[in-house]
Amino acid sequence: MEPVERRAAAVTRRRGAELEEAILTAAAEVLTEDGVAGLTMDKVARRAGTNKNALYRRWPHRLDLAVAAYRRLAAERTAVPDTGSLRDDALALLRGANSTWSSPLGEILRGLFAAADGAPELLSELRGEAGGSAIEAAWLTVIGRAVARGEAEPEALHPRVTSAPTALLRNEYVVRGAPAVPDAVLTEIVDEVFLPLVRGRALPTDPTSR
Repeated sequence: MEPVERRAAAVTRRRGAELEEAILTAAAEVLTEDGVAGLTMDKVARRAGTNKNALYRRWPHRLDLAVAAYRRLAAERTAVPDTGSLRDDALALLRGANSTWSSPLGEILRGLFAAADGAPELLSELRGEAGGSAIEAAWLTVIGRAVARGEAEPEALHPRVTSAPTALLRNEYVVRGAPAVPDAVLTEIVDEVFLPLVRGRALPTDPTSR
């Protein structure tokens, strides 16, 4: 059997998670190289060494696959800082998100938003991805470390607290209409909103207990 035939035979034996991993890897590569407009089921299937039916069974529309591929790329890029300071960790996370939005990955996300226009469910999912489950997990991690160091109270581990900095950053993009925000604004978000919000979670909520 020729080498190409051996590879083809090996591909046909892939099933389940192994095949899905190969498809997502191929889709992420195509998305990076050709953008949202250039991602097609044909291209991904060829690169993954499978047929289009295998893709459609998992992702009914190419944009569904594109979102899954974007999620893979975003998770790989999200690093959790560990500076030993909540303020410095928060600034590092915001700076990382800011640089991502103006990077090729941010261009992919903007392309997904444009392509999903008129598809409310997909737009809703993308808005979640713009915040990003990996990013939310990173904020939980840095606040959790701050709690362990005694910089914050356990009450600060709240979804509203973790989502606030990213939501404010996204709002800056909308207001400014630019794919990057000045560093002074990031510092303002951390110092004037995020850190007071974290500290405020330690205050008693019952006025009679003060």
